[in-house]
Amino acid sequence: MNADNPVSRALMPIARLLALVAGYLLLGLAVLVTAEILLRRFMNFSLQGGDEFGGYVLAILAAFGFSYALLERAHTRVEILVERVSSRTQAVLNLVAAWCIAFMASFMAWRAHAALSESIEFHSLSGTPLMTPLWQPQIVWFAGLLFFAVTATVLAVHATWLSVKDRVRLNRFYGVKTLDEIIEEETVPSLDMPEAVVK
Repeated sequence: MNADNPVSRALMPIARLLALVAGYLLLGLAVLVTAEILLRRFMNFSLQGGDEFGGYVLAILAAFGFSYALLERAHTRVEILVERVSSRTQAVLNLVAAWCIAFMASFMAWRAHAALSESIEFHSLSGTPLMTPLWQPQIVWFAGLLFFAVTATVLAVHATWLSVKDRVRLNRFYGVKTLDEIIEEETVPSLDMPEAVVK
């Protein structure tokens, strides 16, 4: 995250919390899959539903991780041409990219809401022995996508404001990470790291 960006700084605590929750869900899924394998191998017994829960977890994991990746500027960008154009052109491209991801995130949230509404209206159940009410995992999935849409839209609005006020900051906040930034992230020790470990 660019610590100078006030919008990213304000949204990052929520995005980080969601990413941590997603990480623990993934860890729980790994434990469940391991238990399933061991029980099948040694006791000829299945917990049932591991694959179903795995699908839910991966969908929620992606939805929760999108915002964090966006704030960290970790989404893939094709930078081979961006670095070779003027700063004015870079600003235009960065602004277009910000709005493209905002529109895409909003579309995803809209379609997720439609799927959730249908599941609630028709009392949809999963086609598995567990017969899970689909609205339960879908509402968590939708919450992650909704936060992603809000985050992307707020960043796009901020980028638009910067396109008028300060093109240099627009490129710094919303452009592709420079090599220096990547090196700095990899070499500067965390502030939370104990001094003895840093040494």
